[in-house]
Amino acid sequence: MPLTPARAAAFTLCATTPDDPLARPLLDELAHEYLTRYGDASDLTRFPAGEFAPPHGAFLLLLEDGVPVAGGAYRRHGPDTAELKRIWTHSAHRRRGLARRVLAALEADAAARGYTRLYLTTGPRQPEARGLYLATGYRPLFDVTADPESIGPLPFEKHLETPEP
Repeated sequence: MPLTPARAAAFTLCATTPDDPLARPLLDELAHEYLTRYGDASDLTRFPAGEFAPPHGAFLLLLEDGVPVAGGAYRRHGPDTAELKRIWTHSAHRRRGLARRVLAALEADAAARGYTRLYLTTGPRQPEARGLYLATGYRPLFDVTADPESIGPLPFEKHLETPEP
């Protein structure tokens, strides 16, 4: 009996808002993660949903066969700077490069909207996020040899190339 190749997953990006019910499972899991690691998830409600909407922001979900598996957002941080927020991969779908896909989509979207710099902070108890940003060309704005707990939020930046018209 011949082996059938595994069906390739169908990935799509969906531009939406943080209050979209489709985003709820990801954001609920992210809130649980923040509570587990830091004892607080208030950062998830610090900014109104409108800050992640065009023309100055974006909120993207990566769907696999219509199911949200990862997501992320950015908001205006300055005239030429967008701040990345909420980059998250559902725990059942990690180690598949999905956060990199979301990050690349956010970078492309921000560049298309005229941003030339991305800024973000991640928590000192999120070594996976720190590793992702270092591996994808983000410059740490902190001493990488210091104990992350002694720093607090870990800031990064990346300069974007503007797309050709």
